[in-house]
Amino acid sequence: MICSLCPRKCGAVRDAAHGEGYCRMPALPVCARAALHRWEEPCLSGENGAGTVFFSGCTLGCVFCQNAPISQGGFGRTTTGDGLYAAFERLAEQGASCIELVTPTQFSHVLAQVLERPVPDGLPVVWNSGGYERVETLRALEGKVDVYLPDLKYVTRSLAGRYSGAADYPEAAKAAILEMYRQRGPARLERGLLKSGVLIRHLILPGRVAEAKRVMDWVADSFPSGAVLFSLMAQYTPVGALEGFPELARPLRPSELRSAKEYMENLGLAGYVQELSSAGEGFIPAFDLTGL
Repeated sequence: MICSLCPRKCGAVRDAAHGEGYCRMPALPVCARAALHRWEEPCLSGENGAGTVFFSGCTLGCVFCQNAPISQGGFGRTTTGDGLYAAFERLAEQGASCIELVTPTQFSHVLAQVLERPVPDGLPVVWNSGGYERVETLRALEGKVDVYLPDLKYVTRSLAGRYSGAADYPEAAKAAILEMYRQRGPARLERGLLKSGVLIRHLILPGRVAEAKRVMDWVADSFPSGAVLFSLMAQYTPVGALEGFPELARPLRPSELRSAKEYMENLGLAGYVQELSSAGEGFIPAFDLTGL
């Protein structure tokens, strides 16, 4: 395939076993873990945990990535569409509250086909991405994804270019989130679980509370009150290639979280706020091919 799935549209030639281009992934999906994950937002984790499938590779290059061994290091096992569906079935048997696809964009072409099949137990499908999506790629998923879980990392081009290698991220992510909302509409919860809609995440970076506030302003200005959910994340952990980014080489301060939380409350955004206790390498999943 000649790849144009993400906004980079790098035109890489991807065959079944070899990857070129920015994500360095082959055409067939590469996965690193398929297991219950209890540390998502309560509306996704439920009682037993979200049924998460972690995909390898990424269309972004975040210097602070907590999943760098798979997003940038390429660790994982190649599978097929049938193999993925079998993983979904196992997760459903374990009592998963949803099937959550983590960093799936580079394999959208395969997942669009896999999701033509009925999801085991009728579980909602969650598309957990960095937000760096093409609207055209998302349209191929219409009717197949129940919950979109995008990051909105930045609304400032210079920060997006410096920290994620994608200066066009703000424009791409905003357009993508608007398309996600067009597809799914207002958030719909049943018995505390999100069954349909959009939940936007933002990870507060050290020293970048002003950017978090700009992100929240855009969300508040772009959607009716309560139509989307918002998750203010405080789990930042100083890992990754930070030698050239000394401003990121520290944990988040309590005062930074407090300021962002108060701003979210004043805007009236519905959703969730992580506690600082969520930070730390102990919360990073083990990428050891579990469930594959």
